[in-house]
Amino acid sequence: MRRNSFMEKLLDGVEVEWKALGEVGELFRGNGMQKKDFTTTGFPAIHYGQIYTKFGLFADKTFTFISNDLAKKLKIAHKNDLLIATTSENDEEVLKPLAWLGNNDVAISGDMMLLRHNQNVKYLAYYFQSEAFQKQKSKYITGAKVRRISKDNLAKFKIPIPPLSVQKEIVRILDAFTELTAELTAELTARKKQYAYYRDKLLSFEEGEVEWKMLGEVFNLKNGYTPSKSNKEYWENGTIPWFRMDDIRENGRILKDSIQKVSTSAVKGGKLFPANSIIISTSATIGEHALVTVPYLSNQRFTNLTIKESYSNRLDIKFVFYYAFIIDEWCKDNTTKSSFASVDMNGFKNIKIPIPPLEKQKEIVAILDKFDALTHSITEGLPHEIELRQKQYAYYRDLLLNFSNGVGNV
Repeated sequence: MRRNSFMEKLLDGVEVEWKALGEVGELFRGNGMQKKDFTTTGFPAIHYGQIYTKFGLFADKTFTFISNDLAKKLKIAHKNDLLIATTSENDEEVLKPLAWLGNNDVAISGDMMLLRHNQNVKYLAYYFQSEAFQKQKSKYITGAKVRRISKDNLAKFKIPIPPLSVQKEIVRILDAFTELTAELTAELTARKKQYAYYRDKLLSFEEGEVEWKMLGEVFNLKNGYTPSKSNKEYWENGTIPWFRMDDIRENGRILKDSIQKVSTSAVKGGKLFPANSIIISTSATIGEHALVTVPYLSNQRFTNLTIKESYSNRLDIKFVFYYAFIIDEWCKDNTTKSSFASVDMNGFKNIKIPIPPLEKQKEIVAILDKFDALTHSITEGLPHEIELRQKQYAYYRDLLLNFSNGVGNV
């Protein structure tokens, strides 16, 4: 490999020092807060899940507040602190970073730690995303169903500390990539809003216009599950798709294969969920769904909807897939009040869905398929362009943050 001349020039002969995270700054664990504690105004707070669903790498405001009295009892992050997610079901989300850039202090939940330091906080956040940093995870993450990292283990992670001027230049370059992606994403968001508007119009029916049935009447509703991680037999040489939220995030809402697979011995009672079922997330990350086109299993965060045989000739599964966007919104508005968000399942099974004539369903599906291709296709249009820019960003991020020989390598 040839030397990265740009990085050599930037470093100008200065050696890059490697330090354990515990040497870079001081680590503080957050405190507990529950959904009942949240208010519409007050002291800004970031709770479990927001760091995954609401923010990217950087934030300067929150969407959640707590009382000022409660905030006095909790761990508070200051501007330029690095917030770090420490708990998730998936290794990919453990150690997700968030650079707090807001001028106001913010309270953090017990599923996060903050690093107080004197480095460039955006440089640290970018480095947490890098391939070099991610490779260290397997040594330190523990837990079976819930994956977590302790304060002591987090303190052991090694990171390169170039001069602040070099950190600033790396941030400037990577910011340029992320800003371009953000502009494209904003355009795509506008198109998706337009799509959602027309989708909801097509799926709106008056009470006497079509027949309405409750979910529990039309579908078999069953929770997924996670086979024991401690039993290697369940996870080695697996052939059966096992779906989780990462599959939707990475592969979209029509799924025919999974990132992780399990063996036949992991299947309870030898029964799989049938092909052409809908999965809807009803705990943790609420209100996401997908159509699964193969026999499968899912984790416990999903409720699985399979059309009952008595309705199999009356419902087009793709029509159900599109109507599930409306069900998603109901789920988000009807969660139980606890520290771990979950949908009110008694209400869920009583949600009413329309059953228009089958030809009308197919007509609606044909129209929405065309809209969906324009706004969600990963092989054409804006989604494809964004994917290319994200790959380009990841390439240069890992190039700029590879200090294995004192400078980056090409």
